[in-house]
Amino acid sequence: MKTIYESTVLELGPDVDMFMEEKMLIIFNETAPKDLRDIAVIHTVAPLEGVIATGDVLSFDDQSYRVTFVGSKVNETVQELGHCTIAFNGEDHADLPGTLCVEAKEMPVISASTKILIQTSGEA
Repeated sequence: MKTIYESTVLELGPDVDMFMEEKMLIIFNETAPKDLRDIAVIHTVAPLEGVIATGDVLSFDDQSYRVTFVGSKVNETVQELGHCTIAFNGEDHADLPGTLCVEAKEMPVISASTKILIQTSGEA
């Protein structure tokens, strides 16, 4: 598998736990507006070197999740802002175009210095 995105978590907003309880994470790179930082996992700026597709793998350190759905705006917002909403629900659809759905497994443990990786499966 080829890594198409690699970043490092810098900080977690104080309201991230509220979203984790709903099996969701909101990620933004360090350029995130101040009013969104409280709800987001903030990570380093990194280029998206490919296209995120169903079947790819999203990892937080050694915790991996197969991508089950990619909203129509995910690739654009990850490229521009390091941003998407990650739903850990295993669904093959989402109501919002910026949502990335991954398999429904235990939520990842995330802290400052956690590596975020997206690896392409080459299936799509």
